[in-house]
Amino acid sequence: MSFDDYLKNRTAQFDQLAQSLKQNTETKSYDDDRIWKARMGKDGTGYAVVRFLPGKDPSKTPWVTVYDHGFQGPTGKWYIENSLTTISQTDPVSEYNSKLWNSGIEANKEIARKQKRRTAYYANVLVLNDPNDPSNEGKVKIFKFGQKIFEKLMSSMQPEFADEDPINPFDLIDGANFRIKIKMVGGYWNYDASTFEKVAPLSETEDKLRAVFEAQHDVHDLIGEDKFKSYDELKAKLIQVLGDDYQGDRPIEKQVETPVPTAETSTTEAEFAQVFESKETDTKAAASDDDDLEDYFKSLAAD
Repeated sequence: MSFDDYLKNRTAQFDQLAQSLKQNTETKSYDDDRIWKARMGKDGTGYAVVRFLPGKDPSKTPWVTVYDHGFQGPTGKWYIENSLTTISQTDPVSEYNSKLWNSGIEANKEIARKQKRRTAYYANVLVLNDPNDPSNEGKVKIFKFGQKIFEKLMSSMQPEFADEDPINPFDLIDGANFRIKIKMVGGYWNYDASTFEKVAPLSETEDKLRAVFEAQHDVHDLIGEDKFKSYDELKAKLIQVLGDDYQGDRPIEKQVETPVPTAETSTTEAEFAQVFESKETDTKAAASDDDDLEDYFKSLAAD
């Protein structure tokens, strides 16, 4: 789609986006310099300003959803892999977690909680202000974000109160800049203070709008099948990480105990960061983990 086509059709695309919110179940790469994430500053807070972008293909959502698992097994090794459930395929960890959960043993449920799926979203943004790395400013990046920011996107499109007008946060003309504000709450990164500014064009200059539009990346490429390991590869990795504690191929008849991880692990600093830098929840979200897990396992049983 050309920029001129975008200008003609952007209003109609808003209805498609609103509908897509109801069907939201759409790899990450830490070596991909296209991917950007807001960071915490030395003062214990984080701040950045971005503008969400529409994507080049109006038939696709401007974002994608990626599920993954990140946990340390009793062997001291790490399992950090994208989940095949992202592309609607059976995943060995989700399969095994379901078995643990359905055992009815609380210790098994606790293991399933620790190994649960995590959710991340990816969308094109123009980085307007990045105090922690000003070199990103003015560049189109793929923004990795979590559930809280996704909820704010949904709320902007489907406001809760009648006196609030819906906006298309991905629109170059009638969208709005997004102020990302991070603080620590209960040991987790909290995004509650993040807000949209008033609706305004990204730029008054058509040449600037065109340049930003054309610089967008194909986020849907992140969820191509070639970006995921096969079921057999993932299962082999899971068995390697869990070691003798893996019971996926036999009935679970006893309580499974997971040793407390020690400092003597084989993980690298990069792997450690990938697991723990994803703490982007709030206490309410953490409290609802059990309900989310149970709903997910019930959906697996229904299938």
